Amino acid sequence: MCEPDPRQAGDSDAAHSGIPREWLDEFEAAARRPLETRFRYAFIRTYKPVLDDEPFRAFETTADYQRWCEENLPDWLGYGRV
Repeated sequence: MCEPDPRQAGDSDAAHSGIPREWLDEFEAAARRPLETRFRYAFIRTYKPVLDDEPFRAFETTADYQRWCEENLPDWLGYGRV
């Protein structure tokens, strides 16, 4: 059996899906925007300490890169080993 198309869902369907009507309205508005506009808003630039402070870095080996990450990057960036 096919699922109903969420773009055609009525208010009662939205209420039953657990998705607030306001969110569905915002999604529909975003879906109507031109692709170029959607791409512009899709990516959020976030400063990453240490990583963004130099235009590039080069390493002889992957092990050198991993060691540099562990020694220089904050843990919350997720570049450490597990």
